[in-house]
Amino acid sequence: MAALARSGWEVEAVARVIDSAPVGPSLRRYANGAAIIAGGRAPLAALASLQDVERVFGRDRRGQRWRSRTLDLDIVLWSGGTWYGPRLAIPHPLFRQRDFVLHPAAQIAPDWRDPVSGLTLRQLAARAVRRR
Repeated sequence: MAALARSGWEVEAVARVIDSAPVGPSLRRYANGAAIIAGGRAPLAALASLQDVERVFGRDRRGQRWRSRTLDLDIVLWSGGTWYGPRLAIPHPLFRQRDFVLHPAAQIAPDWRDPVSGLTLRQLAARAVRRR
């Protein structure tokens, strides 16, 4: 969170970190969390800033898609609703199926609505529990 603040982001809320199984072929477990950050950036500028923070932590985006990584920052939701481009889609296309995204996000923003489904993060997280 300190690295985000140093990059000009205001960290408004941070969820507890949870342990989760990998997506894809990795064998190691992952630590996942969520944060609400504000910075007045357009979506692509926000993405570039977050990828700069990933690089500071040693993230290399070249090569295998599902390989282990030191840090993975995603824009899952945005106060502007939806945004679609060739490098970025908001909301994140898979977030509704990923309990490791939904549960931390619901901790800090339970009433935030998915602009596509209209459901709150609390409702989406409850559905993820029932799917297990």
